[in-house]
Amino acid sequence: MKQRPNLPFWNLWNLSFGFFGVQIAYALQSANISRIFRTLGADPHDLSFFWILPPLMGILVQPIVGTLSDKTWCRFGRRIPYLFVGAAVAVTVMCLLPNAGSFGLTVGAALIFGLIALMLLDTSINMAMQPFKMLVGDMVNEKQKALAYSLQSFLCNAGSVVGFLFPFVFTAVGISNVAPEGVVPDSVIWSFYIGALILILCVFYTTVKVKEMPPEEYAEYHGRKEEKEGRKDSANWLVLLKNAPSTFWKVGLVQFFCWAAFLYMWTYVVDAVSETVWNTDDPASESYQIAANWTGVLYAIQAVGSVLWATMLPRFKSMKMAYATSLILGAVGFALIPFVPNQYGQILPFVLIGCGWTAMLAMPFTFVTNALEGYGHMGAYLGLFNGTICLPQIIAALCGGSILSLIGGHASSMMIVAGVSLLIGSCCVMVIKEKK
Repeated sequence: MKQRPNLPFWNLWNLSFGFFGVQIAYALQSANISRIFRTLGADPHDLSFFWILPPLMGILVQPIVGTLSDKTWCRFGRRIPYLFVGAAVAVTVMCLLPNAGSFGLTVGAALIFGLIALMLLDTSINMAMQPFKMLVGDMVNEKQKALAYSLQSFLCNAGSVVGFLFPFVFTAVGISNVAPEGVVPDSVIWSFYIGALILILCVFYTTVKVKEMPPEEYAEYHGRKEEKEGRKDSANWLVLLKNAPSTFWKVGLVQFFCWAAFLYMWTYVVDAVSETVWNTDDPASESYQIAANWTGVLYAIQAVGSVLWATMLPRFKSMKMAYATSLILGAVGFALIPFVPNQYGQILPFVLIGCGWTAMLAMPFTFVTNALEGYGHMGAYLGLFNGTICLPQIIAALCGGSILSLIGGHASSMMIVAGVSLLIGSCCVMVIKEKK
């Protein structure tokens, strides 16, 4: 098997540049879905159920995209066709979702419309997101993978900053941040419009700049005779899971607690910040919409913290120690949110949360793709590994309303629940065997 050569820096950059646009879409979804559904009239105790759809679509779509793209060899590439189709659908849905309350529908009909749009949006984002991870697995050697995934993490966080800040910035320049009851403010609607435009431009850049390996060249570098035969090789998901390396499952255990924690943040943090700082949980109030905009700023600060912390991770002698330390810092950040009644004081918790987030983006795929070298079916395995991101979110979403009731119905207390979950995840890092 030939050793894949080192790629120039800008080749690594181009592999992931489209992730910038995809992440803007994902950031808009993450920061504004609870805000949109609360504005449409959703009850806080039912809010977590709306968050079942995104990970459910991910767990269904990404293994399919991974498996199909493993067998796709065409003049447009192997992974890129799925990236482009996913992005095109996402752009369409991004122009519809924030208008769910503007079509004169009843509250129930608006919520159903929003749910269908959310399902399509997350399906398309997952379809566009997965190929970037596979491109690194396909084209980057082990020596450069940490750098490649770090660049992906940087672009991911840069896109997040832009997406999170859009409603705050548009409000600052005079676009209305208030609207009639049940209608999403224009500041949010225009954020989705501009995000959609940037997404399609970034994905188009990647499709033009990246040339994937043809089957013969791929087979030479990956030592898989079947890849030369293209579609003759088929993958049974159950067989792949049975034969998966132990690292696949151990990292998955860490993922379970980490993604459950962040699901609770995305679901309840707007209400938590509004309760803690502005002393309101009424989505019809101006204070709530101000709190929602400020939460977007805090999300952006989290992303900046992620970028800064990413520069520190290579200084750790052990990836396991870097991973665990990052998650502990994130857990502390979650736990601090309910105890900081000043809007600017909330910056520190979100910087700490960013430390956990950057490790979650870069470390798991480094561990898993290194462990999968020589196994083949990289796309299928990474699609299946996405289940360790989606399944914990589904379980957490199903339990969210019950946990909220048990702790007194205060969204701010859910941040402590998230902190405990992330702390457990940091402890589970110790079971991972690091490949030297």
